[in-house]
Amino acid sequence: MTSTDTGMPDPARGIGEKLRQARVRAGLTPAEAGQRLKTPTHVIEALEREDWARIGAPVFVRGHLRSYARLLALPEDAIAASVAVPAPQVAELVPRTYTPWAQRAAEAVTSRLVYVVITASIAVPIWLATRSHLDGRVDTVPLDAATAPAAASGAPGHAAATPANAVPAQQGPLVASMTPPMPVRAATAEPGLAVSFGGESWVKLTAADGSVIEQALIPAGETRSFKAGELGRAVIGNAEAVSVRLRGQPVDLTPYVRANVVRFTVSSDGSLQPIDR
Repeated sequence: MTSTDTGMPDPARGIGEKLRQARVRAGLTPAEAGQRLKTPTHVIEALEREDWARIGAPVFVRGHLRSYARLLALPEDAIAASVAVPAPQVAELVPRTYTPWAQRAAEAVTSRLVYVVITASIAVPIWLATRSHLDGRVDTVPLDAATAPAAASGAPGHAAATPANAVPAQQGPLVASMTPPMPVRAATAEPGLAVSFGGESWVKLTAADGSVIEQALIPAGETRSFKAGELGRAVIGNAEAVSVRLRGQPVDLTPYVRANVVRFTVSSDGSLQPIDR
């Protein structure tokens, strides 16, 4: 006799044996019975062994019992009702881990602090390295500049001599420069070539490389000045209102005028040459 978990006799005892005997009388094997019911063989065997747990929920057990009893010409309702199938136990869901609210808040604060520390460790050195550039105290000296020797005084009242090429003490960082010092031009230096317009004149001024410097109508009273080698060719209308000075000296434009238009080129040595056409 089978028994329940409580040790009481099972009222459905013998149902499986009755099913097995009826199948044998019908001349069927478990596989043939399962084939007719379109049910796996292991379900037929579980019904005959009363192994309800292998079949599943009570509703499936009773459904298979009804179908099997109908196949074997047994009273299906009586057989299905006589089986006491224990209800499946619902698994209790127990949380595996629980994190207190205080711990979650502490972890969030800690992660933010770590972010702040990492950011500061990167930003502060960069700020310190670029601080001298931000305040604009950057001096440039040539690479060949000599440093000032240490002042030494042999006796009281005697000042140490400072060389003429010594670099004075700098307050900010020094940046070496490969650019040579630019020569200082005299304030009174004359431009290489100067063209003055006493009246309105049309001009086309071209550089030595052929590019157009200016092509426009120049109003009276203006002057155009060019460094040596800057102007290569000039075509100027209204020649009577135009005057030219080369290295500060006035130029006689008669050889360069044709039909009241001044035409000349500037050679490499700065002299003017007339244009035939």
